[in-house]
Amino acid sequence: MGLFDTIKGETKRNFIARADEAKGEIIYKYPEKNVRMLTQLTVDADEVALFVKDGKVEGKLGPGRHQLDTKNIPFLSRLLEKFTGGDLFISEIFFVSTREHTGVKFGGPIGDVRDPETGLGIGTMVYGDFSIRVTEPERLVVGLVGMGRSSNEDFVGWFKSQVLKVTRDRIAELLVKKRWPLLDVTSGAYTEEIETEVIGGLKPHVDSYGLTVVRMGNFHVSIKEEDEATLKKFSKDAAYSRLAGGFNQYAQGQAMLGASEGMAKGGGHGSGSDGALQGMGLGMGMGMAQMFANNQQQARQAPQGPVPEAAGGGEARSPAQRLKELHELHKAGVLSDDEYSAKRAELMKLL
Repeated sequence: MGLFDTIKGETKRNFIARADEAKGEIIYKYPEKNVRMLTQLTVDADEVALFVKDGKVEGKLGPGRHQLDTKNIPFLSRLLEKFTGGDLFISEIFFVSTREHTGVKFGGPIGDVRDPETGLGIGTMVYGDFSIRVTEPERLVVGLVGMGRSSNEDFVGWFKSQVLKVTRDRIAELLVKKRWPLLDVTSGAYTEEIETEVIGGLKPHVDSYGLTVVRMGNFHVSIKEEDEATLKKFSKDAAYSRLAGGFNQYAQGQAMLGASEGMAKGGGHGSGSDGALQGMGLGMGMGMAQMFANNQQQARQAPQGPVPEAAGGGEARSPAQRLKELHELHKAGVLSDDEYSAKRAELMKLL
């Protein structure tokens, strides 16, 4: 090290402030512990400087320029190193920002979440950002020093893990208690409710550290595309079974439709054979449609009183009720436009 570097280093030791590269950090720990008396310490307008020794906050300085001297800062006398004749004191110095820090990104796996509508366990992710503010710097520094997480990187990493943990617990709880379909959650239909629950759930975890989560943003719960397709298929099957009057009728109809399609496509060795098979397929398909129509007609003609159970264990509902369900499924994206139009036309005939 040259003479110029030595002089430069000594000059720096006479002035203490947050490093320029750490201006955006929530917490910054000054790298030196041995501090000379009469050193100039500068605290920015949106932060405080804490003096910590043996895990205890001995004093705090607010915004401004301060000359570190026991005459005008009495608490420094508790930090003096006696062997130096009072020219040096030993302390960790933390600069803690008190403004709101926005756009802190987080994200990760929530784990398998059971969809109330289908009963399937689906791997779920969450990502977004939040804003955070330090309300009690002393409690934050003491808590972080006690955990051995005194750097800004350690602190932010720890806090993100708290957000992810609470988010995971809250989403799983809401799905069970409120029976929200997972497809509705991933579509963003309940984003505001989830954000409110997460902020409320974080409060007891961060209050003891003098922190508060002000708001969350760009919050999104997601699943894999293939899982989304599976959920839509199962939801569609469940919806069709309700419209058909029960699972048994729907399963029979699906089997008949599959058989009719297989016969129509299977073909024979001659055109006559093809025509016969296609006729059989068409007949079975028409039979399925007639079964569905008969089921609807019986429901309409049923005497007033308690609603009888359908053969599949479900409840027989009026065509108007089923039209409403059909509309909701189409609006949720479970049914395509073509599927919705075809099924709606069938139900309209029963009105």
